[in-house]
Amino acid sequence: MAVNAARNTAQVGTGLPQEQTRHRSRLEQSQAKLAWIMLLPTLLALALVAFYPLLSTFFYSLTNARLASNRPTRFIGLQNFQDLLSDTDFVHSIGTTVRFTLITVVFEFLLGMIVALVINSNFKGRGAMRAIMLVPWAIPTAVSTQMWKWMYNQVYGVFNDLLVTRTHFLSSPVAWVAQANTSLPAICAVDIWKTTPFVALLLLAGLQVVPSEVYEAARVDGASAVRQFFAITLPLLRPAIVVTLIFRTLDALRVFDVIYVMFGGRADTQSMVIYNQRTITEFSQLGYGSAVSVAVFLIIGVFVVIYATVLKVDQQS
Repeated sequence: MAVNAARNTAQVGTGLPQEQTRHRSRLEQSQAKLAWIMLLPTLLALALVAFYPLLSTFFYSLTNARLASNRPTRFIGLQNFQDLLSDTDFVHSIGTTVRFTLITVVFEFLLGMIVALVINSNFKGRGAMRAIMLVPWAIPTAVSTQMWKWMYNQVYGVFNDLLVTRTHFLSSPVAWVAQANTSLPAICAVDIWKTTPFVALLLLAGLQVVPSEVYEAARVDGASAVRQFFAITLPLLRPAIVVTLIFRTLDALRVFDVIYVMFGGRADTQSMVIYNQRTITEFSQLGYGSAVSVAVFLIIGVFVVIYATVLKVDQQS
């Protein structure tokens, strides 16, 4: 009796007859079934090109498999992961990658926010400015990195020419790429120059959906531009900020091309992905390299969870 009374009360509260409620339930179920049928080809493609390689990587990380070897593959459990903890080269690659990620993501976000706010305002030539700012991002990474490598050259590089010969800011040329204390800032500058336009583009897309009426009401209330930025822009831009930070962090943690073109396989500047590539292709250690891949996957997952938790973005953002 109590259950029936509650059900009748809910139906009265919603204002829908029982038959109409059942019809809506059947309609929702049929729509959900149709949605799964439409998604099935995509899910199968993802299972083929993403999930199967991922599961294979997890499997090989628990073995002693080698490339081009007649040695039988043997299950060794977590031995590869235990070896990773004492692998100084891998630990150093983690430190290099994390420092690269923190420096580039912070500067790209700050500069990208400034650029997005500027080009979101009304001024003459705004369309041309938006197109021009994408030029660094449109240049292939290998080309832009090689260009910067020439500019960093100790003999004929433009930076040494400017800082030593023309402005006398430095007393002698600097080997920007060769020295340990300047190699990481040098490669970070390349990535910041290239990727800031992409960050600005993502943030600009978020700014475009913020209603202009909100700013007009704030100006009427006497809110300053700084107050509007922290009270209106940042809260409404939070979903775009989260997407931007996650995208850039994933790319930075998986960095390969810009560091490889600049430094090659140099041990003191290799990232986690470069170390992984060398382990599998140069040393043919498929099992150990798979363990490195799993470790990189887990590290990236930790960063994503931190972003989603700290910035607290829910489904309604």
